[in-house]
Amino acid sequence: MKLSAPKAIVFWIAVALAVVALLMELGVLNIGFISAVWVALVAFVLLGLGNILKGF
Repeated sequence: MKLSAPKAIVFWIAVALAVVALLMELGVLNIGFISAVWVALVAFVLLGLGNILKGF
């Protein structure tokens, strides 16, 4: 499997989601209907898709 670097926008969206998950875990940010673990998982999946799919 050949991996490619994700586009900059995908990378920065994943970073932003990871920061949101960190703030949720620390109790600074509270979104009642979703857990910080799920936000972090979405960030990692998005970053993984950016590496696997060409042009994403």
